[in-house]
Amino acid sequence: MAKVVVQFTCTECGATTGRWLGKCPGCGAFGTLVEELHGRDGEPAASAPRAPERLGDVRVEEAARLTTGVPELDRVLGGGLVPASLVLLGGEPGVGKSTLLLSALGAVARSGRRALLVTGEESVAQVRLRAERLGGADDVSILAETELEAVCATLEKETPDVCVIDSVQTLYASELGSAPGSVAQVREAAARLLRVAKRSGVATVLVGHVTKDGAVAGPRVLEHLVDCVLQFEGDRYHAHRVLRAAKNRFGSTNELGVFEMTSAGLVGVPDPSALFGRTRAGEVGAAVAVALEGTRPILLEVQSLVSRTDLAMPRRVGTGVDPKRLAMIVAVLGRHAGVPLGAADVFVNVAGGVRIDEPGADLAVALAIASAARATPLREGIAAFGELGLTGRLRTAAQAERRLEECAKLGIQAVVAPDGTGVAARGGPRVVTVETLRQALGAALEPKARETEEG
Repeated sequence: MAKVVVQFTCTECGATTGRWLGKCPGCGAFGTLVEELHGRDGEPAASAPRAPERLGDVRVEEAARLTTGVPELDRVLGGGLVPASLVLLGGEPGVGKSTLLLSALGAVARSGRRALLVTGEESVAQVRLRAERLGGADDVSILAETELEAVCATLEKETPDVCVIDSVQTLYASELGSAPGSVAQVREAAARLLRVAKRSGVATVLVGHVTKDGAVAGPRVLEHLVDCVLQFEGDRYHAHRVLRAAKNRFGSTNELGVFEMTSAGLVGVPDPSALFGRTRAGEVGAAVAVALEGTRPILLEVQSLVSRTDLAMPRRVGTGVDPKRLAMIVAVLGRHAGVPLGAADVFVNVAGGVRIDEPGADLAVALAIASAARATPLREGIAAFGELGLTGRLRTAAQAERRLEECAKLGIQAVVAPDGTGVAARGGPRVVTVETLRQALGAALEPKARETEEG
């Protein structure tokens, strides 16, 4: 006979305990244990042993990826959806998750494959209104259902090529006593859908909400279950969105997809460098960084503001850059480049809402801060890339040739790069190689600023 057991589950890591604790014993977070009801049988079911096999005897047939019809989404996925895979797409409310996936389902259906949309947050009529605005989604099958057993039975019967669950927080299992969206319900829904996807060969995409910290709502075990975790970032009040992979078992996690929200839905931006890498001549505190996101080089405008402060602890605020990396760059500028920033607030922003995670953008961030501190613009038509060390020496960045090719495509006249960077191809930008940060400031700043610094 089934027994109902009361357990307390951590909303951050999914660890369970028999009594409430102020601190989670798994991850150490405070106040994250919530009460859950679990059904448990009195005796465990007997299971027959199975014979293992040698790994070398396993035959692997590489399954062809399913293109979604959205090139930017395929790029982040690594070439398309893998059959029998489970993908988790997270993002803030209103960022465009449902719009993006409905466009992808419409393209899959038009290619002759079967596409199914399981909606738990909207009615069929509401989805129809969005489909009319986007166009091309008439062949998509739709099911409005929140009961987990019914959804799994439908997937096993219909066996579509691609299925989208919008969203996983709305599904509930009747045998669990907790409410939909709780830790136990989300974990059970993901586990059952994973088994169905692997058994039936259905490429399944789960839509998940995010918390105020930007993480996918629910325990982290949800991210461990799925094959791919995508993060859809952007401000609902701005037109551009950024899609990146936090986890991908079938491809790189460094790829970046850029979208623009229009009246006809989300449209991919094939050349984000032309959109984010344009600066205005003579503008103080602006520099062009040549960053590398996966296999895509991208030019980004880095903006900086340096203002005198009366606070005892000056602020170091970065939007789109790592705050710890920003503090290190400010310290190196003051120690090795002679730029006094100890009594000034430093603000850095990456235009377009894009986030830079690679160290190759250190030099551009340092040039933007130095330009704002000296109140002098950089030379016109110049870009920079390179990793900054604590000694003030610059280290070469990876795939410098591809960065220079991207600069040549946008008409960049000169590139400041660390010593050892190869020469650009014919017709490309002029490469100015420097060894230290002080030399880079001398090559990038206007002559008036260099004379003042030397004097």
